[in-house]
Amino acid sequence: MLANTTNAVAQIAARSLLSAAVVRERSNELLDIGLAGGLDDWQVDLGRLSDAADLTALVVRETYPDLKVPLHARWRHFVVAGRDLWAERTAAEPWTDRAEAARAAFDLAVTSVLLDAGAGMAWRYRDSETGVALGRSEGLAVASLRLFESGALSADAARPLRADALANVGPAVLARAFQVTAANSLPGLEARAGLLRRLGEAVGRPGDLYDIMAARALDGRLGAPAILKVLLEALGPIWPGRLSLGGLPLGDCWRHPAIRREDMTDGIVPVHKLSQWLAYSLIEPLRDAGVEVTDIDGLTGLAEYRNGGLFVDTGVLVARDPDVATHAHPVDSPLVVGWRALTVALLDRLAPMVRERLGVTARAFPLACVLEGGTWAAGRRIAKTLRPDGGPPLHVVSDATVF
Repeated sequence: MLANTTNAVAQIAARSLLSAAVVRERSNELLDIGLAGGLDDWQVDLGRLSDAADLTALVVRETYPDLKVPLHARWRHFVVAGRDLWAERTAAEPWTDRAEAARAAFDLAVTSVLLDAGAGMAWRYRDSETGVALGRSEGLAVASLRLFESGALSADAARPLRADALANVGPAVLARAFQVTAANSLPGLEARAGLLRRLGEAVGRPGDLYDIMAARALDGRLGAPAILKVLLEALGPIWPGRLSLGGLPLGDCWRHPAIRREDMTDGIVPVHKLSQWLAYSLIEPLRDAGVEVTDIDGLTGLAEYRNGGLFVDTGVLVARDPDVATHAHPVDSPLVVGWRALTVALLDRLAPMVRERLGVTARAFPLACVLEGGTWAAGRRIAKTLRPDGGPPLHVVSDATVF
């Protein structure tokens, strides 16, 4: 009886970590500790935040002179050489209703986002249809789109735009689809393939998540945090080697000694980066199917190396170790966990400063637009000016399922 009670309490604690609100709460708590000088790995200089805001606003104006910035989502990466490759592919699809189209879009978005966890600086994908060679997130996006279009993820050869045969995905399948060779290596092939196989085991077909979300809409409206809640509940089992409480896996949650609680969540910092990016990416398919998505700013900024690199490269975050860039750091180290959480909190501080420089409101320019316009591109730009390969300021040892 005691064991059952303890397990139940642990599961309640686990569920309390599965939300964007707690990501924001604990990230801002860590920022407050950093501002008070209480972090062993990082110093925080908010005086340099204006530099990051200036650069971000400049990049937004150059890229989107009309300030009509779309949401930060996977769909942006399917636009290549002025062509919307997904729109072209689906224009003539004989779907019977909007829900069927949404399920296909969910299938693509979920698999594509989960395959996008860092490509290294050398890997390239050459798209035979457009003739364009792409690296990093853009290359992974188009490669995953072509994999999906091929029907390799479908159990029905006559219906290729489905992802209901994920058990068949192995590293050899991904190696062919992503043009991997000895001279064009892609890290984490086994981890990526394993992630898709576990996705199939956990949810069956990712497109079915659309029906779950649509059923939770009230009067045709669904909050973006509710999208994330469905994802965190469904995808928890797919992440390898992560923390768990009461048998419930926590996903993208990590330990940091500065976060203290008097319960089982003591020391745990939730981030949920890939799941939140996926939540952003599912907004448009839901809208296209007639579900109004509200409270987009209920999600947080994304803790990845371009956003995080922006703050390091502009001097907002300064590592206490002057040799931090000379060696690799485990993804679960306090240094990296702190960097990611601080990035989330600093994005909340940066967003209103960027809006002020652009003369836009939070309603017209939500955080997802700041990210897309935006911090992601600004982080990439400043990295190119500071490092020959344009890579991140820290080398993180990961399994291709975090970044």
